[in-house]
Amino acid sequence: MEKLEKLALVGGPRVRGTLLPYARQTIDSGDIASVSEALSADWITQGPTLARFERSLAERGGVKYAVAFTNGTAALHAACWAAGLGAGDRAITTPLTFASTANAVVYQGARPIFADIDRETLNLDPDAVKRLATPRTRVVLAVDFAGLPCDYDRLLPLAREHEWILIADAAHSIGGALGSRPVGALADMTTLSFHPAKQMTTGEGGAVLTDREDLAERLRTMRHHGIRHPDPARPWRYEITELGNNYRLTDFQAALGLSQLKKLDGFWQRRDRLARRYRERLAGSAFVELPALPSDRRHAWHLFVVLLRLDRLSVDRDTVLKALRAENIGATLHYPLVYRHPFYQERFKYGPGLCPAAEGVEERLVTLPLFPRMSLEDQDDVLRALAKVFAHYTR
Repeated sequence: MEKLEKLALVGGPRVRGTLLPYARQTIDSGDIASVSEALSADWITQGPTLARFERSLAERGGVKYAVAFTNGTAALHAACWAAGLGAGDRAITTPLTFASTANAVVYQGARPIFADIDRETLNLDPDAVKRLATPRTRVVLAVDFAGLPCDYDRLLPLAREHEWILIADAAHSIGGALGSRPVGALADMTTLSFHPAKQMTTGEGGAVLTDREDLAERLRTMRHHGIRHPDPARPWRYEITELGNNYRLTDFQAALGLSQLKKLDGFWQRRDRLARRYRERLAGSAFVELPALPSDRRHAWHLFVVLLRLDRLSVDRDTVLKALRAENIGATLHYPLVYRHPFYQERFKYGPGLCPAAEGVEERLVTLPLFPRMSLEDQDDVLRALAKVFAHYTR
């Protein structure tokens, strides 16, 4: 019998000498030069570079308008504000997301209602959304988990039937598509995040894309304290009729965004190659299952996730993560279910059993490293570490 390689978790040698993170930004000299030029200009915030960035984002997303924000959470908050979400309203969303998706609903005094996910795609289940409709529902907030666009061909007609606003949280999916339609043109509003872990970055930053002029105007108002200028002939006069925020993005961040946007397709090609190589290598594994990859959608590959076959392992998900990290593989979890956070349990009295499919998925989820500058050798380290851990913990 072949002797098992001792796990680093219990004192064995590590698969690699340095930590391989789950994500990392890709910044080059061109990006740095763009930021430097913007910092030397007359405007360093809310200037012409920001306007160019917004036009480029709108064109990329196949819509008329893009409004940039300080971060992806601010973009979500602004979208909920622009949708008119308020006290007593309900917004249906997924529990399998970062908390900012639901937090944006709570900021508006509304209640997030968590619909279960599709076990195959891990995205919001349209049938579950339909079952939760009430007269108080005003918004559906879908999340393109890991980078796979949701089933908007079902969600959008459902929203139209009930006169809901459909918001796509596309923090994971810029560069993705549903058929020939790009992410950005699939919902009433689409929110983006430009955090360094995402497909492109502005350091921190976000945006909302929309085809509706009325929503675009509300978004611009919200990010600038709620200020409106009722008399164009007197631009120094302004009024505030609704409470907004200071969510403005700087010109030098927009300069970085413009530079990164030009490289988005190249970033995606590298992510796609690595993701498909993962899927090829893991397709026959006895210890993981892979989420579905529908042929009508272009996955943006923000994350690469696998589902552990816990019935074939002697330990739980957290032990597998500890073992991988001991091997210097920065595997992690995306995400703890939102309604399991103490804030949501205490404020809204959510408890176990609310979304059975999501709960069954969450306990098995592992996110593996994936980013454009990751080498094939890096990926081989991940696969070797997985094999090492699985061999040790085979039931």
